[in-house]
Amino acid sequence: MGGFMGVAAKQDCVFDLYFGIDYHSHLGTRRGGMVVYDKEKGFDRSIHNIENAPFRTKFDKDMQSMKGKFGIGCISDYEPQPLIVRSHHGTYAITTVSKINNTDELVEESGSHFLEMSGGEINATELIATLINQKENLVDGISYALEKVDGSVSLLLMNKNGIYCARDKYGRTPVVIGKKEDAFCVAFECFSYKNLGYNDYKELGPGEITVITEQNCITLKKPGDKMKICTFLWVYYGYPASSYEGTSVTTAVQKWLKEIP
Repeated sequence: MGGFMGVAAKQDCVFDLYFGIDYHSHLGTRRGGMVVYDKEKGFDRSIHNIENAPFRTKFDKDMQSMKGKFGIGCISDYEPQPLIVRSHHGTYAITTVSKINNTDELVEESGSHFLEMSGGEINATELIATLINQKENLVDGISYALEKVDGSVSLLLMNKNGIYCARDKYGRTPVVIGKKEDAFCVAFECFSYKNLGYNDYKELGPGEITVITEQNCITLKKPGDKMKICTFLWVYYGYPASSYEGTSVTTAVQKWLKEIP
């Protein structure tokens, strides 16, 4: 599966980002990554293999040296990410939670070249970035990527202006926004930011695109009306403290157990 976290704060965001990503560790076992943006230092990124050691251990030293008011990161069950991309949109960082069924078709249509990972596979996050870059602005590019993918993709994209948040066009995976006095955050798992002092602000709808900064959260594309959220979130992937579309994992499991003959 995989999960992500993003923070836009008036002060340094690294503490919240580090622990927020770690709270998603139950969603992946292969790669962890985080990238922050500072006006003076620019982008600073770190990616580690977490197959043999937990996220906190691998990123403890990175946390001490990183600095920035904007940051995104992920627990990935497959590809290394976040990626830093330089395009006609400027430089941005991107991370995704995705399952793309039409990779070969999209690669052929794009006319671009891609770096292969071990095993000959294409990095799904790199492919999504390529789709975004085919349009004139980021909002149109993100919308285009969501439409072109056969499968599912939710993403966070960070540049110097803020963090763009987009939920899968059918809402298969969650994207939730949290808020506290001096920061906004975005996460896959809502309990991750509640442990850091944030309160629920909003849950993105299917295909919705928003951007968060340290000061506000703005909707750039309104949600659609077709919801096909992955039910395995409640019965397999989700942590007991997790909640999706207003229903907690614990409540869903208890209800399911009562219905067993």
